[in-house]
Parts: sequence; structure tokens; C-alpha cells
Amino acid sequence: MPVSERLDKIDLQILRILQENARLTTKELAARVSLSSTPVFERLKRLESGGYIKRYIAVLDAGKLNQGFVVFCKVKMQRLSYEIATEFARIIRDIPEVTECYNISGAFDYLLKIHASDMKHYQEFILNVLGRIDHLGSLESVFVMDELKHEYGIHL
Repeated sequence: MPVSERLDKIDLQILRILQENARLTTKELAARVSLSSTPVFERLKRLESGGYIKRYIAVLDAGKLNQGFVVFCKVKMQRLSYEIATEFARIIRDIPEVTECYNISGAFDYLLKIHASDMKHYQEFILNVLGRIDHLGSLESVFVMDELKHEYGIHL
């Protein structure tokens, strides 16, 4: 069922607004969608319990926190099975430098987004963290030189 059949215009408006500023109070959000606080509060609870809103977060400046060296790392496993994929996923979820991980099609099996302080930190990460994962076959690193666009929300 398409999203538009499950959510009405007000729900979508609430989601758009929250993607821009999740710190708004229910009262402020209600004013922006021209409703009172109670129905907006009920809609928020429904959107949260329905899984449309996964969580509320603060977006940090990686550069100011000395984590601005961004690398996309393509990972090829030696072989792949359900057990190997499950174990790889468990390991990756516990590595803080990996901020995103996707199972992909093509020549590689996974695409990782990694934040490090610099090239030396990344080299040590490859040798001491990723390099110790069983069944890892090969890696290809793509270093981000400049970020041209980074949207946190999705188009609604």
C-alpha cells in the first residue's frame, strides 16, 4: 500500500516539519499544521508507534569533532552464506567508526561509510578492525574530498 493511502496530508506535513526541526514542541508543531495540540500529539504517537518516525537525533558536525575524514569502503567477502552474512552484520553494528552499512549488488557485497580523524586512523582501522573479520576477501576505499549535498530527511 502506498504511503499516501496510509498517511493523510497533515501526517505528511508533520513529518516534513519534523525532518527540519525535531525539537519543536507539540504546541509549536500544532500551530504550524493549524491544529490543536491534542490531535497533533495523537498523530505523533501514531507515527512513532507505526514506525514512520524511528527516532529523534541531534546532527553533529563531524569535522568539529575530529571525525571529518569520510571514507566509503566497498567490501567483498571470500564467500557468503547466511551465517557469514549474519556474523558480519553483528560485527559491523558494533564498530563505532562505521556509521552506515549497506548490502549491495555488483562486484562487492557491502558498502560501509566510515568516519575517522585522518588517513593514519583509517589505515589503523583497516588493519586492526576490518582486517580481523573472518571471510573478508578484499576492500576498496573511496575517500571523500568534499561534501556537496547531505540531506538527512527523505522527500515527501
